[in-house]
Amino acid sequence: MYFKLNFNKNLVLMYAISLLQGMVFYGSVSTLYRQAVGVTLFQITLMESLSMVLTIVLEIPWGILADKIGYKRTFVICSFLFFVSKLVFWRADSFADFLTERILLAAVISGLSGVDTSILYLSAKGKDTQRIFGFFNTMSVAGLFLASGMYSLFIGKDYRMAGLLTAVSYGIAAFLSLGLTEGREETKETERKNSWQIFCQTLPELFGRRNVTAFLVSMALVSEVYQMTTVVLNQPQFQKCGATDKQIGLLFLLLTICEMTGRLSARITQKISETAMFLGAFLIPGICCLILAGTNSLAISAFAVMLIQVSFSLLQPLQTEMQNRMVVPGHRAAMLSVYAVFMDGTAAVVDLLFGKAADFHLPLAMLLGTLACTLGLFLYCRGSRKKNTI
Repeated sequence: MYFKLNFNKNLVLMYAISLLQGMVFYGSVSTLYRQAVGVTLFQITLMESLSMVLTIVLEIPWGILADKIGYKRTFVICSFLFFVSKLVFWRADSFADFLTERILLAAVISGLSGVDTSILYLSAKGKDTQRIFGFFNTMSVAGLFLASGMYSLFIGKDYRMAGLLTAVSYGIAAFLSLGLTEGREETKETERKNSWQIFCQTLPELFGRRNVTAFLVSMALVSEVYQMTTVVLNQPQFQKCGATDKQIGLLFLLLTICEMTGRLSARITQKISETAMFLGAFLIPGICCLILAGTNSLAISAFAVMLIQVSFSLLQPLQTEMQNRMVVPGHRAAMLSVYAVFMDGTAAVVDLLFGKAADFHLPLAMLLGTLACTLGLFLYCRGSRKKNTI
């Protein structure tokens, strides 16, 4: 009976933490927030790129540390670092301040990689985990939806208040993490060493598998087009079209709803085929970026950005499945880590190109999105000629 209560408490706490950490009140204006204190679009993408590189560097050390100190302690440390990063963001008034926030965030993301899902899995004893993971992710989206609605209705242009409320939400989540109990599983030292060896061996071998490399680069390209157009550049695009902060917040709510279409991915894929899904994932954002480059209409811009959001949300589950098909059974985690490192490295370079183009001329950055999708489509078609296995 005691264990059952303990088990339920862990899940309830994790759901609450997911909800609270989803409540990013400044989410709809994160780019405008930074620009308000003089940070340029190139500097924003530079911070994103540096954050990606640092995440790659820290992921393996964090994994080793988590094995030694336990998932709960790792999660607690990361939750409090998360809280500190939001405090820094709230008070930030320069590029250096925002860069500090991104460095802290990179440490958190690399530290939490797999830890949160491990806690859920162990708390559930491996039972009904798909539903539990799904609800955990849904709580995060619900938190973002709630915070975005509150920003649009009550906060308006007070960016600092949005930053403060976000910090408060993350602070509560950090203190809730102290109530978690540790769930342990046996991890042999030899298994950890083997995973590290596989990681080191697979990364150089990846460059010799041109079909897989082409697929991963194509996915990295379309992923960054999505990231740039729906998270970073959408706000200045909407502002260029005359949108108020309140309208931008409401549009962000619609984008959050569009993000939920990912659950339809499997059903749609069965009806139209995997190839059609992948082709659509390149063609739709490519055409939408072309439209965004040439329009000053808020309605058209909003529709184009939402189409990009829907196309990527439908692509993500299929992309994940494809990457899992390309691994050798028994070494899944290590090989997926290699894929993630390769894609993040590609994305770090692409982000800088987007930022430089956007600083020069926003429509040029949108055209770069079309170019990236075209290149991605070419690489995907080239890579799909052969069987995607390693």
